[in-house]
Amino acid sequence: MRWSTVARSSSGIVAGLTAAALAAVAFLAYQASANAPADLAAPGKSPSANASLTPQDKSKDKGKDGRDSLAVPARSGKGVRVVYSLSERRVWLVRPKGQPTQTFTVTPSTVSPPPGSYAVRSRSGSIPGSDGVQVEHVVRFTSVDHVAIGFSAAVDGTMPTPDPASKTGGVRMTRADGDAMWSFATVGVKVVVVP
Repeated sequence: MRWSTVARSSSGIVAGLTAAALAAVAFLAYQASANAPADLAAPGKSPSANASLTPQDKSKDKGKDGRDSLAVPARSGKGVRVVYSLSERRVWLVRPKGQPTQTFTVTPSTVSPPPGSYAVRSRSGSIPGSDGVQVEHVVRFTSVDHVAIGFSAAVDGTMPTPDPASKTGGVRMTRADGDAMWSFATVGVKVVVVP
């Protein structure tokens, strides 16, 4: 075999491998953009007005007792978890070493879970809520009296107070916060409910 034939054959192989690698990178980039939350497309827009915990946020938000109201509640466990405070109407998404990744306010359902430790049981991308409102990013973690309890966001972006006469289990949040919950709270992740 002559060297020119070997060189042409090698350059053809290299060109083919390069083209395959570029196609794989393009596919992965498309896949990442297709699965990104909608609010990431708007430059400069944060996921939620009160979502990220910065030192500046913490210094501004003290409760009546002087306790930092954005701090993860004491006795809420350790490790990766979602913490839901019934009295504060707030959720924290907590990393392994205890630092919150995000915190945000929620609108509670009419049926609340008792304080305790649970785990994410199931998830649904988009369904009608128990109140008839179309919801997305549903993360269920328990049930009370045959009412499924979980976090969700209304597709229309609203967070109205539920009708107290109806039995609903959807703890509502903004769509941006719903995106964060969906990414964080996969099946099996601990959910800790505190008073």
